[in-house]
Amino acid sequence: MSGSTSNGPAGARKGWLGRLAGIVVRRRRLVLVAALAGVLGALALGAGAAAKLQSGGFSDPGSPSQLAASRLTAAGLGEPDLILLVTPRGGSVDSPAAAAYGRRLTAELAATPGVQDVRSYWTTGSTALESRDGREGLVLAVINGTDAHVATVGSAVITHDATAPQGTAAATVATVRAGGLVAVNFDTSKQVSKDLAKAETIAIPLTLLLLVVVFGSVVAGLLPILIGLLAIAGSLAALDVIGSLTNVSIYAEQLVTALGLGLAIDYSLLVVNRFREQLAAGKEPGQAVAATIITAGRTVLFSALTVAAALSALLVFPLYFLRSMAYAGIAVVAIAAAGATVVLPALLAVLGRRVNAGHLRFLGALDGRESRFWLRSTRIVLRRPLLAGGAVLAVLLLAAAPLLHIRFGIPDDRVLPASAASHQAGDALRNSFPLDSGNTLAVVTSRPLSPAQSSAYAARLSAVPGVTAVQGPTGTWEAGHRVAASTLPQPAGATWLSLNSTAEPAGATGATQVAAVRAIPVPAHATAEVGGSAASLVDLKHAMGSRLPLAIGLIALITFAVLFLYTGSVLLPLKALALNTLSLSAALGIAVWIFQDGHLAGPLGFTAGPLAIAMPVLLFVIAFGLSMDYEMFVLSRIKELHDAGYDDTQAISHGLARSGRIISTAAALLSITFLAFGTSRLSFLQLFGIGTALAILIDATLVRGVLVPALMRLAGPLNWWAPAPLRRIHRALGLSEEPAGTAAFPAAVPSGVTTE
Repeated sequence: MSGSTSNGPAGARKGWLGRLAGIVVRRRRLVLVAALAGVLGALALGAGAAAKLQSGGFSDPGSPSQLAASRLTAAGLGEPDLILLVTPRGGSVDSPAAAAYGRRLTAELAATPGVQDVRSYWTTGSTALESRDGREGLVLAVINGTDAHVATVGSAVITHDATAPQGTAAATVATVRAGGLVAVNFDTSKQVSKDLAKAETIAIPLTLLLLVVVFGSVVAGLLPILIGLLAIAGSLAALDVIGSLTNVSIYAEQLVTALGLGLAIDYSLLVVNRFREQLAAGKEPGQAVAATIITAGRTVLFSALTVAAALSALLVFPLYFLRSMAYAGIAVVAIAAAGATVVLPALLAVLGRRVNAGHLRFLGALDGRESRFWLRSTRIVLRRPLLAGGAVLAVLLLAAAPLLHIRFGIPDDRVLPASAASHQAGDALRNSFPLDSGNTLAVVTSRPLSPAQSSAYAARLSAVPGVTAVQGPTGTWEAGHRVAASTLPQPAGATWLSLNSTAEPAGATGATQVAAVRAIPVPAHATAEVGGSAASLVDLKHAMGSRLPLAIGLIALITFAVLFLYTGSVLLPLKALALNTLSLSAALGIAVWIFQDGHLAGPLGFTAGPLAIAMPVLLFVIAFGLSMDYEMFVLSRIKELHDAGYDDTQAISHGLARSGRIISTAAALLSITFLAFGTSRLSFLQLFGIGTALAILIDATLVRGVLVPALMRLAGPLNWWAPAPLRRIHRALGLSEEPAGTAAFPAAVPSGVTTE
């Protein structure tokens, strides 16, 4: 045991947690006043966080495809990021009224500050900008500048009268729907705000109701919600500060709400339950608070450390979407842990036995007693560990099978509901127009090519399988031959060639085509950057794949170290890593079956397709950290019993009987929080919410209830083994202080004697 042997307020050994307990008990009102002031300050600061968040962040800014896009955008060229789909009423795009309106709309857009390279069917006559049936035309534009500037200009254009919203005079001539990246980001930002408000409206009242039912007390049920609101307020303030320093994704706001509420529930359930258990064992409130901090507080801190460690792995990726989730998640974890180990105990010290006020006699309370269900089910598993564990293993492997055909893509308009204007515009571009900008590649050379060099290079590019045409400064090329003159403008200091393609950007043909284009030598010893949707996906896969081993290694190493310091065991951390990977693979497999393969697409209202490549990584990291919460909850009880003299079988069965209700209750409440965010109308957020909820439920039931006891039963004494050098490290560094006589457990039974 670490720390001195002098007794604190609860007879605890005076390690640093014991000293913290003494301060919280003695200064409880001061702690609460400071917490209230902090929350008020955080609310004031965090109110401006949303304005600093960005809607992009799904690409690697240093990749070749993004460098090509940046060079063209800086020159006011490249693929349009704002597309206006104009549908004349009662006539073709060539009717006099439609033509006059199209030219006026093009002129108004071209006169808008910050908008460049504006062209339309009515000003160019290009058939590529006319639908096949002649009833729709396009106006294209490029908006140059920073992400924030592009978003500001794009929002102004989309909401301007020139886009003819329903009810204006222009709408009698035509309807206009905005598409392209700018419009997708605009619609996404609006949808995120709606989804966040809806999720909070569902999650908070329902969670409060269930907490009251679980605790059988109104006062006890309110406490986790209060800690959750503290964590959310503090984390939004942190996002405001971080958003002033670097790009932060708008989706971080949803993570703050879901994770803040979820972790507060997890940690508060553990702390309040342990406090009530101590009161029931006869301790005075001050002693009960001190004992709670030293036992449950220790578990919370180790749990928070593992969650933060998992989240920190997101920082190795270049996508600021993922890095934003790390910033937000680490802030949430730190504040939720501080609230559960300092603010919540101070509240409990003030409330004392009034924590049970508002008792609802008709409800059974979560009061720390052993669960008969968990005791019986665990004993069944312990009698037949191979049979029980093998059956669950087979089920999880079957659920994970869809991962074998997982496909990745980059989020586009199809992540939005079909009712969104940008989604409708995107569908029209894909289905009704001869040229889909999503199927083009941009080749930008490092220096200008001569006409002869450009022609030779374009001819070779046009011979690449799947390339239907190449536009360059010297003409349009098909199958190695010049077929038409070209009006493609050129950036300064480079040569730009635009490749039309039949390859599916998210498919294998798209990746193969990008590789073939990049393999063609560039004349004049120049180099070339290849951009476009297919190239962006190839580069994104490379960026994610090349850094994934580092991220996984960091998670595994830090998690192993934390669990070793917590348990002193080598086997238990390895077991936890293996089981978490298994349960998360099963959850991801089900997510692929639903969102990629399209099962449940109708009821959930999404468009099936390849998964946004960042989402499985985010889901894995978040769910991995939360699963480690439950691992800590189980191991803390089992280790207490083992250290108190129980043999392995007794420690496992009684440990799960004590922790199983907490885990199942926390998992149910946390899954409700994430399922509420699964009601989002953005498909990749639906995937995140539903996938995370599935991972939590699988982990809390099949893994903690069956696989953990089965493997621990098979391992026997090896559960607690470590080589001598590591045992010395654990004795020196492991935090293992506990208050004397805190465990209100059944009397230990001598080893080898059955308790059944």
